[in-house]
Amino acid sequence: MTFDQTPTGMRRFQTQLAATGVPPAQTLVVMEATGSYWMTLATTLHAAGYAIAVINPAQAHAFAKALLKRVKTDPIDAHTLTRLAALLQPAAWEPPPAVYHELVQRLGQRDDLMHVRQQFKNQLHALVQQPVVVASVRTRLENLITTLTDEIATLEAEIAPALAQEATWAAAAERLQSIPGVGLLTASWLIALTLNFTLCPSADAAAAYAGLPPNAYRSGTSVQKRACIGHTGNRRLRTALYLATLSGTQHNPILSPMYARLRAAGKPMKVARCAVARKLIRIAWAVVTKEHDVDPTGHRAGLPMVAGNA
Repeated sequence: MTFDQTPTGMRRFQTQLAATGVPPAQTLVVMEATGSYWMTLATTLHAAGYAIAVINPAQAHAFAKALLKRVKTDPIDAHTLTRLAALLQPAAWEPPPAVYHELVQRLGQRDDLMHVRQQFKNQLHALVQQPVVVASVRTRLENLITTLTDEIATLEAEIAPALAQEATWAAAAERLQSIPGVGLLTASWLIALTLNFTLCPSADAAAAYAGLPPNAYRSGTSVQKRACIGHTGNRRLRTALYLATLSGTQHNPILSPMYARLRAAGKPMKVARCAVARKLIRIAWAVVTKEHDVDPTGHRAGLPMVAGNA
């Protein structure tokens, strides 16, 4: 069936589900995480007591290929998701806490404003190269840049109060900032995108979630491609970690020697930084999950890389 993404359409969908006679708690609704369209439906059905599973579209696509599906229509996709759910029994989805939205929306808007401000700065730079510069045009660009700078500063000032709404998240952010090279913004991205690392049961899982482990591509003796990180994982999380290495490789007593050693071994700069970023998220995972600040010496008996503060 087809229904509108409106309260009326979702009520009609729930009526159809209720007509099956299966209680909501025993009904698993599987959907793809396509854009933002799934969010309202998932939260509405979850609030009504249904079990929800949100599937990565890449997984659904690969499953369809494994079934040799050559035709793509909405009914076929729905049937494919049903078979995927029956065979794989995907884990149930839980809506994130309110503090997640408070952080992610502010951090995301800051990214957008930073991008727009850089565009205006580029336009201003190109403008002043002209032999004739219209004063009103230049003034307008300068005012826009100033306005955006003020809005970015306002957003940054709202991050700490937003974190303070959840004590465990605020404490985790404080611990993360004990890592040299990690500031409030990076800590906020790490906490928000991993739901305070509850999505990552291990340090290896945290690195994989960010898409930082190199992927091997070998078969026999004829296929021997160089391992690379690929394009999987959470891209924004990977970006936050990579940017943190710019400072971490200069000031962090754990990361700086590692980066220098990799570069001395002939590793390209980006390869070395990705390796350092992978080390950084492992440290971050330990800091948050073990509730310890960073050990500045790098190694303390029984607890490598972190030291207790309690």
